Amino acid sequence: MAHDPSAPSPITTGLKGLCPRCGKGHVFKGFLSVQPRCEVCGLDLAFTDTGDGPAFFVMSFVGIVVVALALWTEFTYEPPIWLHLVMWTVLSIALSLALVRPLKGVLMNLQYHHKAEEGRFEK
Repeated sequence: MAHDPSAPSPITTGLKGLCPRCGKGHVFKGFLSVQPRCEVCGLDLAFTDTGDGPAFFVMSFVGIVVVALALWTEFTYEPPIWLHLVMWTVLSIALSLALVRPLKGVLMNLQYHHKAEEGRFEK
């Protein structure tokens, strides 16, 4: 597979929620809803299927960060349990909402960049 040097970076465009082909049009029409096609170059975005990928990576990252911070806070300051519940619930929700859209954009753009498609058995 030859790499096109003029193609936009899939990571940069994915984090910004931009089209994987032109790098200008937006791929999201809502928070996580994908547009049917790019508004600039007309790329059909129906090929994108990230599945549970973004949720898995968000849960893994947020879980590690929140548990590490909760343990550090407990051993350092020994706050009451209600404070733990409030702090870590708010942080978990905020980090999850902040990370899921950029990660979905990156996974969509990497699918396009690497021409990923459903696996098939050859006969």
